[in-house]
Amino acid sequence: MSYEVLNHTADAVVRGVGASWEEAFGEAARAMFSLMVELDQVELKETVGIRASAEDLGALLVAWLGELLTQRDLRGMVFARFRPRIYRTQQGWRLVGQAQGEALDRARHRLGVEVKAATYAGLKVEEKDGRYLAQCVVDL
Repeated sequence: MSYEVLNHTADAVVRGVGASWEEAFGEAARAMFSLMVELDQVELKETVGIRASAEDLGALLVAWLGELLTQRDLRGMVFARFRPRIYRTQQGWRLVGQAQGEALDRARHRLGVEVKAATYAGLKVEEKDGRYLAQCVVDL
């Protein structure tokens, strides 16, 4: 499992790589939150349920990351561990997962940049030789 953050003009590309779609989506979420806060400073005090659905895997990635940002804003939290489960349905794809983290503490957490949204720009969701990749551009 691994994640990367790549430079992209005024935005950033987040990429997750793993041995399954779940690992790749989880690592993409880690990449996104690593832009906002140092992940090793985030304690896993609270678990939040996350649900998303879409017609294809690319749209599911954008929906997943978008829902994580929504929960960040609604709850005032930052997340560092992600456990998505991805299912194929008759309508497309469904994700049921969890994000673990804690309330944002500006005195304790070293903050990075604010991620405003996940986008369809640079969207790439592919499997090659047993390695799964999930990537998109996020607005900063």
